[in-house]
Amino acid sequence: MPRQRWTSDDVPSRHGRVAVITGGNTGIGFETAKVLAARGASVVLAVRDVDRGGRAAARITAAVADADVTVQRLDLGSLASVRAAADELRETRGRIDLLINNAGVMYAPHMTTSDGFELQFGTNHLGHFALTGLLLDMMLAVPGSRVVTVSSAGHRQGGPIDFGDLDWKTNRYSRVAAYGHSKLANLMFTYELQRRLSGTGETIAVAAHPGGSDTGGSKTAVSRQPAFFRAAFSVVRPLLIQPAEMGALPSLRAATDPAVRGGEYYGPDGFQESRGYPKVVTSIARSYDVADQRRLWTISEELTGVVFPV
Repeated sequence: MPRQRWTSDDVPSRHGRVAVITGGNTGIGFETAKVLAARGASVVLAVRDVDRGGRAAARITAAVADADVTVQRLDLGSLASVRAAADELRETRGRIDLLINNAGVMYAPHMTTSDGFELQFGTNHLGHFALTGLLLDMMLAVPGSRVVTVSSAGHRQGGPIDFGDLDWKTNRYSRVAAYGHSKLANLMFTYELQRRLSGTGETIAVAAHPGGSDTGGSKTAVSRQPAFFRAAFSVVRPLLIQPAEMGALPSLRAATDPAVRGGEYYGPDGFQESRGYPKVVTSIARSYDVADQRRLWTISEELTGVVFPV
């Protein structure tokens, strides 16, 4: 029996729905935004660079008749910016149907956010944690609302998170491990959020990962690797990398498929989950550790000052 091939053609009408997508100006975020706009959603591109965001919005409106796309400034590496963006969205939007936590930093050298957090953990996890917490009450009563957080197969790298050294002040910094920890945190956050959402309202939390996608971010990440890695990767690249349009499918399915259930994780169905059509996949065992999920949640609340309404 042939495998089910879920594609963007399976995305149902999103007319009347509001979708906020972080990093929606490029890569899989852009492809996700374009499909949702084509299905009638009112799409908000929440981006750090509003000029680039405006150009992305113009590309979508040029390709999609009657597209409703706006740009919201958001720097996930600044809690002040996250709060300002949340305040503006609360003023301009009466509800949010879909929050896609998509933006991210990959394999960056040791740097810190404006709040002093290690850049990858601070941006990929803490920024999204804070944004979700500040917007969640706009979603709880909305039928079919979802928080979709984009993780990565890279969550398997780096070993356990050292909760006592999240800023890498004691351990020797590894950009690969730091990225892996931030993506593991995305999953742990999703699973704990879903547990807290159960029985409270309409909203569910789902995770997705794009596999190997041909985006500017992935190219930058590869360029940051040693020469031997780049040489080896160039040989296997055709087996592991797919177009950004395909990489967006797990996020789109997690966001729109009526059959999706809270706490699920979607990724490509092909070899090593690098390429293919979206299906439910499994994350590593430590991502399901409830004690660690709750510890991460408590620490995240303390670091961001954001307390969720669930």
